Amino acid sequence: MGDAGGIGPEVIVKALSVSAVGRVCRPLVIGDMALLEKCRAFTPRPVRFILARDASDIHPEASAVPVINPCRRIREHRWGVIRRAYGEAAMGYVRFAVDAALSRTVDGIVTAPICKEAIHRAGYRYQGHTDYLAHLTGAARCAMMLTGRGLRVVLVTIHIPLAEVRRRLGRAMILDTIRLAHDACVRLGIRRPRVGVCGANPHAGEGGAFGREEIEEIAPAIKAAAREGICARGPFPADTIFVETHRRNFDVIIAMYHDQGLIPLKMLAFDVGVNVTLGLPIVRTSPDHGTAFDIAGRGIADPGSMVEAIALAARLCHRTHE
Repeated sequence: MGDAGGIGPEVIVKALSVSAVGRVCRPLVIGDMALLEKCRAFTPRPVRFILARDASDIHPEASAVPVINPCRRIREHRWGVIRRAYGEAAMGYVRFAVDAALSRTVDGIVTAPICKEAIHRAGYRYQGHTDYLAHLTGAARCAMMLTGRGLRVVLVTIHIPLAEVRRRLGRAMILDTIRLAHDACVRLGIRRPRVGVCGANPHAGEGGAFGREEIEEIAPAIKAAAREGICARGPFPADTIFVETHRRNFDVIIAMYHDQGLIPLKMLAFDVGVNVTLGLPIVRTSPDHGTAFDIAGRGIADPGSMVEAIALAARLCHRTHE
């Protein structure tokens, strides 16, 4: 369910009211029943919920959406505020969902937005979902893939200060990200994915004039990927690779740092963007937006990204079982 003070509960309820969601999966919500019921006022199409103790308590023919709450109930709820209790609950929902996915009780998980300040107040020293999911699943290396309106972007580095990016950009990490991006595209049904790789510096370093990361780290990683049979090309200047005539040459683009990849993705697909965590032993997607505290509780949040996240998770789960 994500952070109780944000738009997560609202977009979940709105997404569950979309008939297409019910056609691709049997949803189960991990979260606070009373808060979800509160959000039913935000959608004209009724959504029925039923409280369940655990997954074994769910009747396969139930028409209502089952809700499991493994945490304390949210009391004295307020929209748009940052609270330690909300952060603790949000991480508890994730922990329960991951356990259910690892045990194959559920096929995959979709996470609503969390508030990083709230989880830090609750004592969690993670930068967000991705590194917490890696910790819970024991994944050696994870990456974020953002997708929307035909564009797929995978990030080499995620939530770190820009000053640290240069230190983190080693060829092994870049190569590993290329591999994860390639494998993700194969899982999506692309037989021979075309991988485009951004440079780190303006004009991809201009032959070393603006930095040597392209020469010393990025280009060697691309060559190593090519030796493994991956169709990877670059490094390309980041200010041109996302232009439509160039990006259509690739099935996925590797960005070196957070804003380099997310600015074009969100410009093109903010309302339907989806985040997929690569490298996990489970399927996990999420909407590509935050808690939006400024509009929480007003009933105006767009559920489009949540609908797309559920649909993509269902698609990945289906291909996993093929």
